[in-house]
Formats: sequence, structure tokens, C-alpha cells
Amino acid sequence: MSRAAPGRIEAICRRAPVIPVLVIDDAAIAEPLARALVAGGLPILEVTLRTDAALDAIKAMTRVPGATVGAGTVLNAQDLERAKQAGAEFAVSPGSTDALLSASEAANMPLLPGAATASEAMRLLDRGYSVQKFFPASAAGGAPMLKALSGPLPQIRFCPTGGIGLDNAPDYLGLPNVLCVGGSWITPAHLVQRGEWEAIEALARQAAELPRP
Repeated sequence: MSRAAPGRIEAICRRAPVIPVLVIDDAAIAEPLARALVAGGLPILEVTLRTDAALDAIKAMTRVPGATVGAGTVLNAQDLERAKQAGAEFAVSPGSTDALLSASEAANMPLLPGAATASEAMRLLDRGYSVQKFFPASAAGGAPMLKALSGPLPQIRFCPTGGIGLDNAPDYLGLPNVLCVGGSWITPAHLVQRGEWEAIEALARQAAELPRP
């Protein structure tokens, strides 16, 4: 029997239509950035483990009231453990391995594992993961692919990420098998670098108001 806990990651995904995917090079901006996003209505934050500042950024963001902070680009058990120690409440992976799935289950860490094909999605479902990341969304067929998957696999819910912006997010969010989308358009680099938190809050509010079925 699977030890996956799809209900916990589903509850996280249902809290907002968009999960900001954040690549942070300077941990000093993490807290004000998180405050702006939460104030704009996006409380679920994914900090990718692609930079040296990522773990410190996660620690800083966990101090922001209302923020639920997770780690993205989690590739193995070591990444998962480092993220958990930093205070991450969930993990996101571009794909999955048996070792990563086992590590997340052993650590009782909600995991959003990635799938790009029907076979990958079925394999995760067989292990108990009925909520999955569809990645890379645009390159893997976009909204039409997810619509096609909803027929034979109606029990799976997705968070598509990759190539999603304000222009096409509604195409995904209108699908019955999509809980939310992940994207980086809410935090453009030029606004982050200049510390224009009010502008980022406005973008977050715009994203938070995107309709879902």
C-alpha cells in the first residue's frame, strides 16, 4: 500500500490558482518578496533549489505570516532533507524516481512529483500520487494534452508548470483536471532587482483573481 499523502498536497494546490516559481539569488530579498506575494493573494510559494541562496531564502520566507513555503527542483533524498531542514512544508520535483518518492514518504513531506506522459502519470497514480506536476507543460503538449489526459485518467489532478504566463494560464485553469498552475511571470527579474514590491503585489493580485472551475 502506498504511503503517499495526496490529500495534503491537494489542499496546498487548492489554496490559490497560481504558485509562484521563484529563483532567488539573494536571500536578503526573500522576506519582502514573500510579503508582497502573500499580500497579493498568493500564499503558496515555491523556491527552486537552483541557487546557493535558495535554502536561506526558504528560511526567511517561513517567517512571513500566511506563507506556505515549499522547495522546487527537488531531485533526490539529499535535496529533500535539506529543504525540510530549512523549513519547507512541501516539495516539487520536475519528475520522479523511486528513491525520491520513498524519501518523501519516509520524511512525511508532501511531494508534487512531475509527469509529462500518460505512462509517467499512471506510474505515479499506481503509487498513490493522484496530484501531480505536469512539466514541462508547454513543451509536453500544453492544455490540449491535459484535456486529452482527463478522459482516461480523470482521477489525476495536475499543476502544470513550464511556459505558462498570464496569457495562457486561463487555458489551463479552465480544465477540470487542473488545480492550479505554476509560473514565474509574477516576479519578473527587473522588478525583483529594483525591490518594486508594490508592483509585484499587483501582479500577484491579478494572478490570484484568475478563475477556476
